[in-house]
Amino acid sequence: MTATTVMRCDSLSVFDYRCHAGPGDTPFTELHTGFSLAYVRKGSFGYRTRGNAFELVAGSLLIGHPGDEYQCTHEHVVGGDECLSFRLSETLVDALGGRREVWRTGAMPPLPELMVFAELAQATAEGRRDLGLDELGVLLAARFVDLASGRKRKPLDAGPRHRRCAVEAALWLDAHSHEPVVLERVAREFGLSPFHFLRLFSKVLGVTPHQYLVRSRLRHAARLLAGDTRSITDIAFDVGFGDLSNFVRTFHRAAGVPPGGFRQAARKERKFLQVGRVVPSLG
Repeated sequence: MTATTVMRCDSLSVFDYRCHAGPGDTPFTELHTGFSLAYVRKGSFGYRTRGNAFELVAGSLLIGHPGDEYQCTHEHVVGGDECLSFRLSETLVDALGGRREVWRTGAMPPLPELMVFAELAQATAEGRRDLGLDELGVLLAARFVDLASGRKRKPLDAGPRHRRCAVEAALWLDAHSHEPVVLERVAREFGLSPFHFLRLFSKVLGVTPHQYLVRSRLRHAARLLAGDTRSITDIAFDVGFGDLSNFVRTFHRAAGVPPGGFRQAARKERKFLQVGRVVPSLG
């Protein structure tokens, strides 16, 4: 088993697990150290816990409860399996609502309501999508709790106080967009759990905090590209992108042209105006 940390926060961490065990390997007893959701993206394996047996295939979800013992078997597939695992803090689990017993469900079959979030999270972890991995983990966990408990979550009623909080959070994000910002950090700034902050911000402003953060960075980048002589690499890092290729890809998707093409167009426009040309009147 190889494990790679994709992201780590106090409330939610994400790990990439790749198991190479096969039918000839003897299973052994392991222990869940926290609340977790592991999305099976490839392969299959057996999961035994609390006297229950599950066969997990691609699209399934393994549910972990702290302190529970379990075994994984690999009787059917040679070549192992791969999972994207989300580990949640007790505080976040409580904020999601529902009874803690749902975290002893053991496993969930491949359900579209869960797979859509898990696949988006996988694409984000691989750098193919510009979404918030922490936000997707929280949304996946909330959807699991709702399905496992058989309830329908009530729509959020955002009153004046909540709306003011969302706007102030947007202003805070814009002012700190050049810094590394995760959902947990901004939620803490406004005294909310990551889950409640994500719901509130999305309800009031129509975008998630991460989407707003990226768009703030793009706005600042466009301003600098149009009127600054710094290199594209310097601008990318100055506005908060930690990776140049991610900046180029994200800017191109948003503007329809790469940063260099945008800069050239902006310079031509400035030159056009400085020359003082006037469009002839047709009247």
